[in-house]
Amino acid sequence: MPFDKTAIASLSFNDAGLIPAIVQSATTGRVLMMAWMNHESLLQSLELGETVFFSRSRSELWHKGATSGNTQQIMSIEADCDADTLLIKVLENGPACHTDAESCFDVSTLFISPDFAKNQETDGGADA
Repeated sequence: MPFDKTAIASLSFNDAGLIPAIVQSATTGRVLMMAWMNHESLLQSLELGETVFFSRSRSELWHKGATSGNTQQIMSIEADCDADTLLIKVLENGPACHTDAESCFDVSTLFISPDFAKNQETDGGADA
């Protein structure tokens, strides 16, 4: 089914003309990465059927996998209830992260608030 390009008009881009895009594996449901899109990158993504983002540091579009080969074939794009964040489900061709990790959330350090940790100790955890 082709994507409805008219739905772009209902999206809420921020003052810089950007919208956050959460990229998720269509097969595993795992969150792979978060990147920014502008109107042009979203249109190019729809045309190519692969993710194209906007690099804030370089102020330019980048087609995910153009140099690495780690492309992301778009299966669906959904907006959240406020239409200010996108969820893009993809079939990934290689790792999502520039570090060659499967996900940009493959990190060795987990940040947990002290209050959360304290509640886990006193409540016996969420599964208790």
